[in-house]
Amino acid sequence: MAKHIRLKYKLSQRFEGRNPRKHALIVSIAAIVCLFTLVIVGAFVNVEGLDVNFMAKNNPPSFTHIFGTDWLGRDMLIRTLKGLNLSFWIGVLAATLSVIIAVSFSILSSVNKTLDAVVTWLIDLFMGIPHIITLILISFALGGGLKGVVIGVALTHWPMLTRLLRAEVMQIKSMEYIGVSQNMGKSWWWIGTHHILPHLLPQLIVGFILLFPHAILHEAAITFLGFGLSSEQPAIGIILSEAMRYLSSGMWWLAFFPGFSLLIMVFLFDVLGRNLRKLIDPLNGQKL
Repeated sequence: MAKHIRLKYKLSQRFEGRNPRKHALIVSIAAIVCLFTLVIVGAFVNVEGLDVNFMAKNNPPSFTHIFGTDWLGRDMLIRTLKGLNLSFWIGVLAATLSVIIAVSFSILSSVNKTLDAVVTWLIDLFMGIPHIITLILISFALGGGLKGVVIGVALTHWPMLTRLLRAEVMQIKSMEYIGVSQNMGKSWWWIGTHHILPHLLPQLIVGFILLFPHAILHEAAITFLGFGLSSEQPAIGIILSEAMRYLSSGMWWLAFFPGFSLLIMVFLFDVLGRNLRKLIDPLNGQKL
């Protein structure tokens, strides 16, 4: 009886369009579009709010300054929007480079057993070391700044996606049409670009979206610790690092609003990636 009721409920969801996964995906996309609009607008807002104004320093949140002001009288809302804009583009660039590395290694591993063993060894090596330590070392070795952060994040976030793509490539490699292409004299590069890569596109899209929140969190973390972006740049990590000196004075808004805004961005992209993965996954797709 209970099984019959559950089956009836699933069928009613399918025909009435009340599937929670689809709704969650639509809501997360709408929320990200709104957030993206705010982030883009934040890049073009009037920078007068970033000017030093000692007459308005240390003001708590109000209608005039929604996020309050800092110890120099700068508007925290504008600083937060600028920081989110910077974090967003760093995350996009670092996640893109990580995806390129992952797909390159996954296709390379399918050429022969020797290259596959090398790629597997590299995956195990990078996954055996905590991200934050490797990221700090790479960023410090490259002199920090935007270049050091982007390259550091890109070089530390590819192993997990590479492992998933490698398994997918090995499965595709066993298909009959791959053998037919080889018998027709097609090069492995041609097979990779015409047969393997198109099948990996859904996983690449989901992988990029799921890598994005990790990238911006780690960027903020090493910047907060002093190994990332320079203090002149309006990064969220810089804002949080500076706010630590004033929390004991009761200026809670200096850390709360920037940190909470960053967590919202991370949460939305994580929800989007997870729901999109459920839709793309054939096993979960049959339940929609």
